[in-house]
Amino acid sequence: MSGHSKWSTIKRKKGAADAKRGALFGKLSKAITVAAREGGGDPEMNPALHLAVQKAKNANMPNDNIQRAIDKGTGAGSDAETYERITYEGYAPGGVAVLVDVLTDNRNRAASDVRYVFSKNGGKLGTTGSVAYLFERKGVILVPKGSADEDELMEVALESGAEDVVEQENDYRVVTTPEDFSAVREAIGEADIPYENAEITMEPQNSIDLDAGTARQTLRLIDALEENDDVQEVYANFDISEEVMAEVVS
Repeated sequence: MSGHSKWSTIKRKKGAADAKRGALFGKLSKAITVAAREGGGDPEMNPALHLAVQKAKNANMPNDNIQRAIDKGTGAGSDAETYERITYEGYAPGGVAVLVDVLTDNRNRAASDVRYVFSKNGGKLGTTGSVAYLFERKGVILVPKGSADEDELMEVALESGAEDVVEQENDYRVVTTPEDFSAVREAIGEADIPYENAEITMEPQNSIDLDAGTARQTLRLIDALEENDDVQEVYANFDISEEVMAEVVS
């Protein structure tokens, strides 16, 4: 598991996400609105909207909020809201590559805010293409160990189109192409195999191991980026060992 995924999991378990639920709902609403605007308001006919709605439901976002966000995107009952999708690239301490996905109604504000966060936290904003080549778009489904038989999961996942099933410390990591993600997720669900998380993400092709000091700096930068209202997702190619992570969060 990449360091960023590991850190996100730890934050969920510590309840940090709940403390910022209002901000999280705002980001989820924005993603739903943009998906509805770009592909229509029916989740069954719009895969991007289906995924955005599912993420919102996983975060316990109320159905009324979800519907309002869809309506904003389609213009039903209100003026359609317009957001611009931008990806920024940069470096965290230790040479870690960082991708920042943004949805914003003000490009200048977003660029200024992201540049400020990088510079304040020991990073550097890069140019377009500077680190994007280090990542590949993939579907990832996490299945907790103990909730599924490994052989059964392997059979269901691979037969439905998964590229790989990787055993990790606490879960199995099912990797798919973006095109096969929905089919694999649905096959796992139909087999009554519970999964902890399912998303389309940017997978790093290689990772940089961090010591405790650099890990603290990098995680501080990641947290600051994620706290920005315009930032939807942050991807990075660092890895942190269990020993170092325990030292960082102690």
